[in-house]
Amino acid sequence: MLNSKSPLIMGILNVTPDSFSDGGLYISPSRLREGVETMLLDGAQIIDVGGESTRPFAHPVSTEDELRRIIPAIQAIRDLSIDIPISIDTTKAEVARAALENGATIVNDISALRSDPVMIDVVKKYDGPIIIMHMQGTPKDMQIAPNYDDVIEEIISFFKERLYAIIRQGIDPKRIIIDPGIGFGKTVEHNLTIIRNLSAFKTLGCPILLGHSRKSFLAKALDLEVNERDCATAMISTLCCSATRKADILRVHNVALTKQAVKLASLLSNN
Repeated sequence: MLNSKSPLIMGILNVTPDSFSDGGLYISPSRLREGVETMLLDGAQIIDVGGESTRPFAHPVSTEDELRRIIPAIQAIRDLSIDIPISIDTTKAEVARAALENGATIVNDISALRSDPVMIDVVKKYDGPIIIMHMQGTPKDMQIAPNYDDVIEEIISFFKERLYAIIRQGIDPKRIIIDPGIGFGKTVEHNLTIIRNLSAFKTLGCPILLGHSRKSFLAKALDLEVNERDCATAMISTLCCSATRKADILRVHNVALTKQAVKLASLLSNN
């Protein structure tokens, strides 16, 4: 899945009422199907399904509510495509298990398999990729006062510890993808530093996912509303296609614009 020279495009499908950008957009079955069809036509290579908002200051939802949201979404994707990889964005083992049983192929855990002690047992039973993310704090408090002495070194240290712990549990390291967690317990400058130094994470030997799409640091840096951030997102996507700042997966809301950005970066690198 990750052998491409260009980053893979992961389309975001949040089936939540309160996500910061697309909350409520895919609640009805017809809008859900329309959204999936558009992502597929626009060139999404992975679809990431989330049933619980992880925006700053978000409150947790019950397992039952999360399952009620994500299972129809996964089934809708599978009705339209039997092949596209589906990622389940959850920290709950029960939700991950149900998603995998219904056609998901990737587990995307923002807690890096720390939130639910049963999650490691769930992912051990399947062969698909596992995405682990860095986050300082929790969604409820992560943006109150993010602080680092050295944001890059501290995130690398975090991943070294998590990789060691996860691999000791019997997980093949080739399955693990790392996400430095743009916007999760970081200031504007922290996020920009991560993007500038993305290649530093290559020392960990894992593919890198970048989740920068429409994040609030773009609003603060450029004074943009949520619906005005796709151009800035695409610019970062283009920058992160370079050999010195290479992301392996770009997790985005606007798949079509990201596909253009990735193609342009490829054309420029060949000249």
